[in-house]
Amino acid sequence: MQAAPFNPLRLAPDVRELLTAIAASGEPPLESLPLAQRRLAYKQIGARLGGESMPLREVRELQAQGPAGPIPLRLYLPDQIGAGPHGVIVYLHGGGWTLGDLDSHDKICRRLARAAGCAVVGVGYRLAPEHPAPAGPEDVLAAIRWLANHAQALGLDPARIAVAGDSAGASMAAVATRRLRGEVPLCAQVLFYPSTDLSPAAADFPSRYENGAIPPLTLELMHVLSSPFTDGFDTHDTRLSPLREPDLHDLPPALIITAECDVLRDDGRLYCEALRAAGVQVNYIEVPGMVHGFVEMAGVLPAAVEAIEEAGAYLNQVLTR
Repeated sequence: MQAAPFNPLRLAPDVRELLTAIAASGEPPLESLPLAQRRLAYKQIGARLGGESMPLREVRELQAQGPAGPIPLRLYLPDQIGAGPHGVIVYLHGGGWTLGDLDSHDKICRRLARAAGCAVVGVGYRLAPEHPAPAGPEDVLAAIRWLANHAQALGLDPARIAVAGDSAGASMAAVATRRLRGEVPLCAQVLFYPSTDLSPAAADFPSRYENGAIPPLTLELMHVLSSPFTDGFDTHDTRLSPLREPDLHDLPPALIITAECDVLRDDGRLYCEALRAAGVQVNYIEVPGMVHGFVEMAGVLPAAVEAIEEAGAYLNQVLTR
């Protein structure tokens, strides 16, 4: 399916202004850059547009043991956090399974920790093309298992763990809730514009056509990012496409936040419908006029601040009661 022509009038005014400024800067699109430059350019999004780096009581580097060696973790403790053991949010960064790291989403984790009043642990899972599927999702599972087993030593509560993420990270958060069902008692899942279906069937989602030409995540860039991850792997596999999972019963309650002008809007909407059909409690918010990746732009888009605050309030209610 070919994407519809880009209509900037569909965008919120501040998003339209931002994308106009980016286009006028002459910066090449991410899909045109070699991998190393693409990774560097992606990290600059949060650095330039993510706003201030929120001060916290403590930020600590950790390591979990993974299937291929140590997995970098970063623990965030906000100033207002009470006496331990603390509820904790495992945060999985976006970047299309090929971009991003603990630093690219450091500002989001800091904001979320303050908004939720809870600990946050970022996970530096392996990336494609060096490590294609299912390396990243398996690292995420290993990191959550490690955290659950070591929570008490870290002043965290193994009975109060939630998982959250954006884009590809949200996809892996969704995968983790199913794969760890009955093993790690996850309390909630927060998914910012998740990718939930990489199978060919997703090409028929209306948002793939309506929003496929809208930056920053065009259909072209989506394929450039996901192809190295899925190379040689069945895209119907539920570790890549959690929407294809036939059994979504008994999963933790969810908050799903999507963007109206995002190519992945329907991934989140349809996953919400599938969870509800399975009896899972879901809060769903579609933010008008926003584009993919907007929560990384809290320094210039008020809607990003509001979305993170909404997620923080939801997680605070779940993890501190």
